[in-house]
Amino acid sequence: MGPPGAGKGTQAKFIAEHFAIPAISTGDIFRANVTSGTELGVEAKRYMDAGEYVPDEVTNQMVRNRIDEPDAEPGFLLDGYPRTLAQVEELDGMIKHTGHALDAVVVLTVNQDEVVDRLLQRAETEGRADDTAEVIRRRQEIYAEETAPLIEVYRDRGLLIEVDGLGEIDDVTQRIFDALDVVPQS
Repeated sequence: MGPPGAGKGTQAKFIAEHFAIPAISTGDIFRANVTSGTELGVEAKRYMDAGEYVPDEVTNQMVRNRIDEPDAEPGFLLDGYPRTLAQVEELDGMIKHTGHALDAVVVLTVNQDEVVDRLLQRAETEGRADDTAEVIRRRQEIYAEETAPLIEVYRDRGLLIEVDGLGEIDDVTQRIFDALDVVPQS
């Protein structure tokens, strides 16, 4: 977890590789559908271009389908999900259904100005239409309103690990691994 631009996608790949589990990124799945022009992609694009979250019912079904795939049986990493309190409840049900348990919730903490700079740079290098200054500001607002409260939920459950997301990618990765090394794996 963390605000848009905190490095979640980058770090998710390293974590998933380290633990030999799939990284399930709602953002990647949405962007693939947008690129392919699927019905889901067209619907998701409307929300993404406005900096809004894709509705829970669409996102929940997509995640449910993905964690039911065979490669996720030994475990999985979620990147960009859950983002709302309703999605936390939905995820609890999904996990119970699959027999999994959450081991940890990693939150990348970053300075908001740094995040905006990262996203504007990503927009230039990756040609991401959803990374305009206006959309970035809107996504930051939505994160503060809807996703940041999840941090307290997972803190109360004893699952939260906060990691400084600023600095060199390798340094952030090492901080995450160091923090995860003390977490019992289910």
